[in-house]
Order: sequence, then C-alpha cells, then structure tokens
Amino acid sequence: MAGQSELADRILGWLNQGLEIAEGWLVSPAAWSQFALLAAAYLAAWLIARRLRPGIERLVTPRAQSRSLLSDLRRFTLRLLPLLLPLLAYGLTAVGESLTRAAFGAGEVIAFGKRVFLFLAARALVGEVLTDTFLRLLGRYVLLPVAALYALGLLPAVTERLAAAEVVLGNIRFSLLTLIRGAISGALLFWLGAWSNRQSADYIKAQQELRPATRELAIKAAEILIFGAAFLLLMSILGIDLTAVAVLGGALGVGIGLGLQQIAANFVSGIILLLEGQTTVGDYVELDGGEKGTIVKMTARACVLETFDGKWIVVPNEHFITSRVVNYSDQGSANRYEAEFSVSYDTDLNRVPEIIEKAVGALPFVLTDPDGPDCELRAFGESSVDFAVEYWVNGIDDGKNRYGSPVLFAIWNALKEAGIEMPFPQRVVHIRTAAPA
Repeated sequence: MAGQSELADRILGWLNQGLEIAEGWLVSPAAWSQFALLAAAYLAAWLIARRLRPGIERLVTPRAQSRSLLSDLRRFTLRLLPLLLPLLAYGLTAVGESLTRAAFGAGEVIAFGKRVFLFLAARALVGEVLTDTFLRLLGRYVLLPVAALYALGLLPAVTERLAAAEVVLGNIRFSLLTLIRGAISGALLFWLGAWSNRQSADYIKAQQELRPATRELAIKAAEILIFGAAFLLLMSILGIDLTAVAVLGGALGVGIGLGLQQIAANFVSGIILLLEGQTTVGDYVELDGGEKGTIVKMTARACVLETFDGKWIVVPNEHFITSRVVNYSDQGSANRYEAEFSVSYDTDLNRVPEIIEKAVGALPFVLTDPDGPDCELRAFGESSVDFAVEYWVNGIDDGKNRYGSPVLFAIWNALKEAGIEMPFPQRVVHIRTAAPA
C-alpha cells in the first residue's frame, strides 16, 4: 500500500508540475511567440510536403511488372511517404528552437512541439507504414508509449524508476529496465533473424545450378549463423558475460553425453547426408525397415518421405547412415521395369519377341535410351511358356501402376491381334477302372 501511495503522489506531482508549466506558457509573451513559430513550422512543412510528395511518387514509383531489388527498394520508399509531413515539421521546429534559444535564451514550448511532431511521426509509422503484424504490435504497445512519455518529458523519470527496480533470480540481479530492454531487443533480433533466414533461404533455393543437397546444406548453415549471431548480440545487449555461454555449452555437452545422444547423432547424420549428397530432396528411397517414398524435406533431425498414397513418414537421419538404403535415383532419371506374361505351347515362340517389343516400344513413355524394350524367354512352365519384357521409363513406377498397367494392356492387345493364346492352368487326368473278371 505504501508503494501504491508513493506512486500516486508521484503522478499527482507530475500533473501539478504540468499544470504550472501550462499556466506559465499561457501568460508568457515568449511562449506565445514560440507557439506562433510552431504553427509557422507546421504550415511550412505542410506546404513543402504537398509540393514534394507528387514529385517523389513519380520519381520512385517502379513499373508494375518489375521485380528487381531496386524496384523493391523504391516500393519501400513509397510506403515511407506518410512520414514526410511530421518529419519535415520536426526538422523545421528544430531549426526554430535553435534560433529561439540563441535569440531569447528559452525554447521550452517549441521543444515540446518538436517532441509532439516526433510522436506524430511514430504514430504514422505504426498506423500507415508498418504492415507486419508483429512489428505493428511492437509499435503499438512499445514505440507509441515511449514516444508519448518522451513528448511529455516524463521518459527520463520513468527510465530512472525502472532502472532502480531490481529483479533477483538466484545470484543474478537485473534491473527491470534491463529486462524490458532485453525482451524488446530479443523480440526484434529474432524477428529480424527469421526474416533474414527466409530471405536467404529463398535466394539459395533460386540457385538452380547448385545440387539440391548443397542448397539444403547452405540453408542450414545460414540459419545457424543468423540465429547464433542474434543470440550473441542479445547476450551483449543484456550485459551478460560471454563466459556464461561457455558454461552453458559445457552443460549442454554433459546433457548430450547423458541423454541426448540420439538427437546429436541425428543432427550429425543430417550434416553428413547434406555434405555427401548421396540422398537428397526428390530421391525415391527404400530403407531396410520397409520405409519407402520420395524425400520431400530434409531437416537437421530427420528426413520426410512422401509415399505414393500421400502419407508422410518421418525417418531419423541416423537410419540413412547406419542402415542399408536403396536409392532409386533422382526424379526424372531412367529406371528399368519388367512385365511377365505366358503363351500357349502351341505358339510359334520365335514370333513373340518381335510382336511384344514392337507393341511395348510404341508406348509414349517407354524409352529407347539406354535401351529399348527387350522380350526374353524365361521358362517352360507346366501349362505355358513364360516370357518377360524389360523396358525403361523416365521416373518411378508406383503402387498406382502408372506404367505397369498400360504395358500389360499393350501385351494383351498385341497377343490377341496376332492370334496368340494366353493359356490358363491345365491338368491331364487319367481315370483307371478295374479289369473285367
């Protein structure tokens, strides 16, 4: 209760002081002259902004279809135009303040007006310039209150009050001002880090001359560097000795040795996979554990496989290092498949390869390089003669029979057209009866 009473008394003192200052301004001729200078500065700023803004818009507006870095900078400049009027007023008022103080030795009123113009600039920045949700929230609940306190001349007193309040965490003592500054700085740094990470990732992904594995490795390295630098900068802002980070690193090493071996192993395995490039995004792989699918994402801990029925399988990176992996090569590479069929024993077998190779080779997805269709005699079965045709296609055949079904239809139609029978299983049954007595 005593603390609340003290705070209330302090606020009442500030209000009384403000009323006394206002009353003094109302009866002071020097104050009225400064009010006139403020009005003249604002009017001059309004006229200058009105003349400059159309010319600036014509100068910096890029073409609609332009997507270069310079065009992005020009679009960003256009978004800053709402700040033109309050900043011009602030600049002209600063000039007027210096002249007033040089001529009359006083300038409290015009200095107050200058701070108000700065508050208006902050309000325009938050309300009209910023579009990111996080930045607008930060501006609304941090920048505007700070600008308002500065305009009223209360910022030094509030800052002193916050600096005097201490927060004790064990053996560590922080002032409340340090914690608030650290929270705001941390939020800004990690927002900037996330934005920089997105921009760098988009730039690296656009470098198509690099292998997919190299691009993924570069993206991960950039992410570690950006957020590592943000963390170290935050520690410096908070005034924390970086030797504490070394102690934290030692504790983390003990934690890895005791209970985080799998996480560390997966992280190191992910780096090895990205460096070697033997498996990368777009590869169709099959592991010893039965997992198979196309790699759609590689993270620091695991790879994400997408099966042909749309399911995602998260496989730890360690499995790609410690177990056997069958890689059916990158998407777009050639792969060989075969289709088996049988014909009757009454067939002229010498005709079959030519008929089948011609029919399968006519399919649009069957390749002639590295080899065309090859029909082979495989076995003489109990009821039929067994053949198989091998063919190459560009890509992976999946569980939906993307290639297999059209090939089997082509074989069936070619054999029917040639009058060749595909037999069903047959058995010869001998019935023996007893001889007559």
